[in-house]
Amino acid sequence: MTEADNKLEGLLNLTDETGVSQHSKYRIIDRRYGYATDDNARALIAAVRHHERYGTELSLSLAKRYLEFLIYMQKDDGGYHNKLGFDRIYQDEAGTEDGVGHVLWAAGCTMNSGMPDKFREVSKYLFDRSLPHSRRFTSPRAKAFTLMGLCGYYHVYPFEEAIIQEIESLAKYFTDKFESSVDSDWKWFEDYLTYANPRIPQSLFEAYIVIGDTKDLEIAKASLDFLIDIQFDDQSFQPIGTNGWYEKGGMKASFDQQPIEASCMVEAATIAWIILGDDKYRRAAEQAFAWFHGENSHGISLFDQASYTCYDGLTREGLNINQGAESTINYLLAELCLGSIPEEGSA
Repeated sequence: MTEADNKLEGLLNLTDETGVSQHSKYRIIDRRYGYATDDNARALIAAVRHHERYGTELSLSLAKRYLEFLIYMQKDDGGYHNKLGFDRIYQDEAGTEDGVGHVLWAAGCTMNSGMPDKFREVSKYLFDRSLPHSRRFTSPRAKAFTLMGLCGYYHVYPFEEAIIQEIESLAKYFTDKFESSVDSDWKWFEDYLTYANPRIPQSLFEAYIVIGDTKDLEIAKASLDFLIDIQFDDQSFQPIGTNGWYEKGGMKASFDQQPIEASCMVEAATIAWIILGDDKYRRAAEQAFAWFHGENSHGISLFDQASYTCYDGLTREGLNINQGAESTINYLLAELCLGSIPEEGSA
């Protein structure tokens, strides 16, 4: 393998002829859990971004595998199954909003790339059939994934008025939601914080790039600053734990900490740095990435250099030693994103 392809080793080892497997037992795939649409959508984004940077045949091959998986998971009505067994039998009927949202984001990312025409054409096909489902979403995170996908779509088809209207509508949903929830101590869109929180301000930053509404920018900045205040101390990134999350007026759960939150913070802080030019966001992105490498509550590295995989998180007792798809993909997304930050002071 080339040095660039070594970065895909962990993802490759989790991928078979069907797609990326969902879970592992330690570093070995646990076939009982099969495959998930949201994991394969994120894997597609990682492969596309890797190919954009390095142009290797391996990243192209992996992207094709994940795109094939998404085609297989799409239902006749444009929605998606989210779970597939190792026997390739669908394990659900309704799917999830997050699953569809991730596909829309992945399709928009692929369309707005230098991938071969056939990849971008299939991605547009998937996107166009899925978009009507997003109008019934109730999950803010699914809406954020959709908004990022729409922004990718816009950069390829900037004159499609319907896409601009969809972006404006979703951005307004978030600004209205923020204004109805915010107070002097709580600058967020809901009365609780759960997972992948930075994706919401990230989506508003991306909407600002497209439509230039300063309200989107102001609320993206205010909500990201709120997350930074909550999730960083003087020493390290301290993501909200899954064992209780963080409700308004309550206490932030310290554990379990998961790679998805660190990865999302890297991406949101990076786009904030690019737009605002404030080095505090570059430092936030770098510090969130350093969480993977031991600058965390336990001083333990979650990244396995030998296999290019990531452990599944930090528990109160220490390292979760499984290495599933979500964790390894999120590490790769964070690393690829971090490489896009210019040198300090060059904004």
